[in-house]
Amino acid sequence: MPNLDPITLSVIQSGLQQVCNEMDLAFVRSAFSPVISEALDRSDGIYHRESGALIAQGDLGLPVFVGTMQYSTQAVIERARDLAPGDVYIVNDPYLGGTHLMDVKFVKPFFYRGELWCWLANTGHWPDTGGMVPGGFSANATEVEQEGLRLPPVKLFKRGALDQEILSIILSNIRLADQRIGDIEAQAAALSVGEKRLTALLDRYGADVVDGAITELEQRASRQMRARIATIPDGVYHGEAWVDSDGVVDQPLRIAMAVTKQGETLSFDMTGSSPPCRGPMNSVIATTRSSIYLAVKHIFPEVPINAGTFEPLRITDPEGTFLYARYPRPVSGCAAEVSQRIAEAVFDALVQAMPDRLFAAPAGTSGNFALGGNDPLTGRPYVMYVISGGGYGGSPQGDGISNGCSTIGISKTTPIEIMEQRYPVLFEQFALHEGSGGAGEHRGGFGVTYSVRLRRGEARASMVMDHGRFGPRGALGGDDGGMNRVHVRVGDADYTPPHLSKDQDIALRPGDVVTVSTPGGGGYGDPLRRDPISVARDVQRGYYTEADARERFRVVLAPDGTLDQTATEALRTAGVPVAG
Repeated sequence: MPNLDPITLSVIQSGLQQVCNEMDLAFVRSAFSPVISEALDRSDGIYHRESGALIAQGDLGLPVFVGTMQYSTQAVIERARDLAPGDVYIVNDPYLGGTHLMDVKFVKPFFYRGELWCWLANTGHWPDTGGMVPGGFSANATEVEQEGLRLPPVKLFKRGALDQEILSIILSNIRLADQRIGDIEAQAAALSVGEKRLTALLDRYGADVVDGAITELEQRASRQMRARIATIPDGVYHGEAWVDSDGVVDQPLRIAMAVTKQGETLSFDMTGSSPPCRGPMNSVIATTRSSIYLAVKHIFPEVPINAGTFEPLRITDPEGTFLYARYPRPVSGCAAEVSQRIAEAVFDALVQAMPDRLFAAPAGTSGNFALGGNDPLTGRPYVMYVISGGGYGGSPQGDGISNGCSTIGISKTTPIEIMEQRYPVLFEQFALHEGSGGAGEHRGGFGVTYSVRLRRGEARASMVMDHGRFGPRGALGGDDGGMNRVHVRVGDADYTPPHLSKDQDIALRPGDVVTVSTPGGGGYGDPLRRDPISVARDVQRGYYTEADARERFRVVLAPDGTLDQTATEALRTAGVPVAG
């Protein structure tokens, strides 16, 4: 391996990262679907030519794809034949290193001077891949075929030419087929951008030097992660998290997490979790492993991401549980929901060992809501897909933020102006879910509440969310965060999903309204230790009612229900407007 000075190593590291970032930006700017172009539900990366191991991933990519994309790349490597420049494989099979069917991967062999040098890959969330319901999030599916079209690794592009026969099979099995070509071309174009940028990097420094840098960066990431793990006291730590239900059987699913810290390694055992479920909340093993990776990365964000980052982590495959799905178990909720419960179980276990570094549970749901129908104004079908934020958990550093993105990524809600322009809907409310932050010395952040009215035509609504039965867990004496709520007004009747956070095929007519309130984050520390001035300020800002503050914090209100005089005067002195 060439002798690399620190500056060259750092420049190459940044160069690889920049290749991925440019792929991310090219994908976003050219994608047709708002879920990609506005909500940013996608990722791009570089993977090892033989092992498929992660070399670099874009800063703007979803963390949950860090692990899964290397597993799907490995699946392509195992099946690839007769490779040539310009080939691009498409795959969304969840059992071959995937997530759910809507996350479609493109994997491209990258050749440098006639030799296979690495693989470039990306994932884009397509708004529909067929299946029982528009958007793919079937809450009642009992087998994967009901969730949509499942693609093994096949060459969609051969030597740069789009295979029209494979394309026709795909488009014949999904909704909005005429619109998907825009996302397909954008996804392929992003890989072409990566090809150009990576070629320039190799031309500048040489393939041997960059190869050596990749090996060194992987070894350094492993050493850095081991050094962080070494700061955790040795021992076995237990945590748990709960999924509301599987959407079919109305019973909660338990994730039992045992984390063993020994020396410079962390071992994770989830074999005590609930058995496989009938509904779509099973998790494929690639997503389960990736959930562990992203949880540890949340704890140690300063360690750079590559395959070495996760080398000190040992995961016992939880066979015989709903966290190791095998065909034909349905899996549409695995990446967006179950993965976040797995991360929460890790946080719950390790907060005992690292109270000064960990935090209470975040909202932990992507709030997947899909609305599909035909717009009579345009005469065209549509599928609207909404991702919503929630509160982060309180931490030793302070209160959790409100309306933050999900644990698994940086995806955000598509601007409501875009959705109102593209679809026959009107958002009548988009506000904080007041009172949803869990009480604590440092309270949780707040979720959001939105109400969307169907303006014209008929439509079907489906949702796969979570934390409707159990709020995000508080830490070290903090209260749990507020729960997810779904309410549907159909004509003059009110409807609440039997499974609280999961349902499908809710028939809507013009004027019907769906209201969703997302969870708040858990509280951190004993609520009675919260600064009374902070509680009073929260009441004044409308975050909590006076009754909430009296019940949950019990420190700043006078017997008659008004703000305590001491807190009131302190607020006025601080320049905060106080009524009365």
